[in-house]
Amino acid sequence: MLHVSYDAIVIGSGPNGLAAAITLAQAGYAVLVVEAKATPGGGMRTQAVTLPGFKHDICAAIHPLGLASPFLRGLPLADYGLEWILPPVSLAHPLENGDAVAVTRSLDETAADLGKDGAMWRRLFGALVANWEKIIDDLLAPFHFPRHPLLFGAYALPLAAPAALLAKTLWQGERARAVFAGMAGHAVLPLESSPTAAVGLLLAMLAQTVGWPVAKGGSQAIADALVRYLQSLGGDVVCGWEVNDLADLPPAHAYLFDAAPKGLLRIAGDRLPGGYRRQLERFRYNPGVFKIDWALDGPIPWQAAVCHQSATVHVGGTLAEIAAAERAVWRGEHPARPFVLLAQQSRFDLTRAPAGKQVAWAYCHAPNGSTVDMTAAIERQVERFAPGFGERILARATRHAAEMELYNANYVGGDINGGVQDLLQHFTRPSLSLTPYRTPAKGIYLCSSSTPPGGGVHGMCGYYAAQTVLKDWRNRCAR
Repeated sequence: MLHVSYDAIVIGSGPNGLAAAITLAQAGYAVLVVEAKATPGGGMRTQAVTLPGFKHDICAAIHPLGLASPFLRGLPLADYGLEWILPPVSLAHPLENGDAVAVTRSLDETAADLGKDGAMWRRLFGALVANWEKIIDDLLAPFHFPRHPLLFGAYALPLAAPAALLAKTLWQGERARAVFAGMAGHAVLPLESSPTAAVGLLLAMLAQTVGWPVAKGGSQAIADALVRYLQSLGGDVVCGWEVNDLADLPPAHAYLFDAAPKGLLRIAGDRLPGGYRRQLERFRYNPGVFKIDWALDGPIPWQAAVCHQSATVHVGGTLAEIAAAERAVWRGEHPARPFVLLAQQSRFDLTRAPAGKQVAWAYCHAPNGSTVDMTAAIERQVERFAPGFGERILARATRHAAEMELYNANYVGGDINGGVQDLLQHFTRPSLSLTPYRTPAKGIYLCSSSTPPGGGVHGMCGYYAAQTVLKDWRNRCAR
């Protein structure tokens, strides 16, 4: 039974909304999470969208940040049903003629696979791999003086560099350049922009330490475990409740929005000062994504054997090809050879598909709000490195960028990452403020991936937003 009033109400049940609710409930406060959809999870949902018995991750599928997150790794989620599955290879990157690069949880193995560039790869990642927990604690945080300044000082230039420039400067061969470009491509920025190298460094570091896991049963299992843990702390979660105005909700001392700035403006814009509203209206969103889920009659027939050993395959070819595709998207174009991020979870999680069958998940970037069908372009890219792939397709489900926003209002124009994260907006998410989670309106906070440290299933935006709420409450009591 719901309370008459709450200390805090969280609007949205994505990883950050649930993290904020858990942090407040751990401190002993009464918390309600309100979710518009029929199930909790935001970007962590798993549904049957093709054929009966095939379970597809709707947005997030591979979770290095979930396993490494300073917040999530401190929760007893295994006790609430979450099981991580780690493939032997963190990610595979196919190239022409049946070749592929493998990144594993061993720095030495990964470097050895890169030939003449292995020594420089080992030199670059040695300290990152050895100190990954210190690095991740500093990177997944709002703007602050680094807790480990000497370590960060040594990597200041690589972290701030454009990925394309760093790759061409450090490595002579295409293998190292290409695999790094694939990881930097998660930045959703042209690879000639800063700080795309930071994204590549972060993801490569995690690939060589914690790995790139899938959640057994689907990404929904992460959301379900978080909800069960929150409920064990006394928190309430209500689904199927779309909030259009704060007046629709019970009274509370704080309202935390796991929403894009566009959603905050829609629901509570009339309570925000004009200057702050204008900053939110100027917030810049990324290109969108075109997403495909496949039900397959068998494994993807990759030419390179190593691609069968990873749940994650970056399909894009060389550094030059990936960089060209990402540049084109930012020019408002739809590349004929897009950079495709592909997951084949059922190779390692037998709960995802009927016996002998497989699921696969893929997306490419597309201009924000695009309605163009990228199915043929994506499938040509997969077929390029896996001849005969098309013959394995039993069914597919697709969503173009505009449909991604219809599915989840936080994906503005299909942007699944909560807004552009270049050097400027990385430090001004969602506005220019030393306390980015607190709005000027009393009791209203933002806890989504549109705040630092940005996108990904890690919960840190929600954690830091909740810490801001707790600090405000302590200050109020002290007065």
